[in-house]
Amino acid sequence: MITLDQISQIGIAILGLSATFLVARKNKWGFVLGLASEPFWILTAYYNHQWGIQLLNVVYVCTWSYGIYVWFFKDKKYDK
Repeated sequence: MITLDQISQIGIAILGLSATFLVARKNKWGFVLGLASEPFWILTAYYNHQWGIQLLNVVYVCTWSYGIYVWFFKDKKYDK
């Protein structure tokens, strides 16, 4: 039987690796996949009692969200 932790590990592997690849290629959808991977990180860290990783998850959520803001919503015409 597959466990919730194993599902999380698969989600991290697929979404996290895809996000990193896309961001490296300057594709804005990498930030979306990165943010989508965070619930899996949070679940895994909680399940394994990794409280330092939980703190980092907060930072990563903010970072991925900022990337989404910059690439999708920030008005580029006013940048110099």
